Amino acid sequence: MTTSKIFANWDATHSELWSHQPIRLEHTMHRQPAFSMDDLARLIESYPREHYSLVKTGLKGSSRVWREGEIGKLSGREVIEAISRGGLWLNLRNVTSIDRRYRDMVDRMFAEVAAKVPGFEAPTHQAGILISSPDAQVYYHADLPGQGLIQIAGRKRVYVYPNTPPFIRPEHLEDIALFDVEVDIPYHAWYDQHAQVIDLEPGQMLNWPLNAPHRVENLGVVNVSMTVSYVNDDIRRAQILHLANGMLRHRFGYTPKSRNIRGPAFFAKQVMQKLLRDGKWVKRERSVRRPIDFRLDETDLGKIVDLPKAA
Repeated sequence: MTTSKIFANWDATHSELWSHQPIRLEHTMHRQPAFSMDDLARLIESYPREHYSLVKTGLKGSSRVWREGEIGKLSGREVIEAISRGGLWLNLRNVTSIDRRYRDMVDRMFAEVAAKVPGFEAPTHQAGILISSPDAQVYYHADLPGQGLIQIAGRKRVYVYPNTPPFIRPEHLEDIALFDVEVDIPYHAWYDQHAQVIDLEPGQMLNWPLNAPHRVENLGVVNVSMTVSYVNDDIRRAQILHLANGMLRHRFGYTPKSRNIRGPAFFAKQVMQKLLRDGKWVKRERSVRRPIDFRLDETDLGKIVDLPKAA
């Protein structure tokens, strides 16, 4: 792997805007051999089952569809070919813990950001690789960690919305923390009038403010992207707060009033969520998981085979 700079044209405006506004940056990661189709195919073939998600979504303009499946016995190249025929995306989660090449790239990327943005740090970070169909989409959602989207191949359109009400409310963040589901927050078509719409090409990266809702549409070609997420002390404290306030709201029927991430009230919430987060009630609230209900067809690439429903 080369050790050239990750960011090709970083300037002072990017340092000022990082994490405050959506910004599009130029990067060089798409040139790395680790992102060749041969290497991605081999990665798919060896990827641990518990660390990937294969998702089928509805077409643009259709009602929301979200099904999860498995790749079956297809080769990596066959999986990519099946995805190219529509309606699917594969998320290789936490690839930075599976393959050192991607960990090194992301480490270097965040080191460059830290050198450019005063006060920025990302002591905890990870990344995943998304391979998605020409017509695939990611529904409106928000994330608790800091986020970035790195385009490797193909073109996509990203809609980034303000991280303020009505687009995202404190109770939405609480629900994400408590129920561990990001895509169930409300969305209305008129929200698009207030979104920043940014097209990404290979060699471009998008960063946006913390908790900003967003959705993504592919633009007619197979896409390969890398998602990065990061946590620092303030983000970690905010995650603790959202979980604790969600517990207060759903478990005890109390509407939280404080959203401070320091001080006595925060300390009390920190202790409470630590005591309750591994308990039966939280596990029950998180127990509803989408079943694995299809696999890729081995004889007709691009088709899926429904799996029998569990008894």
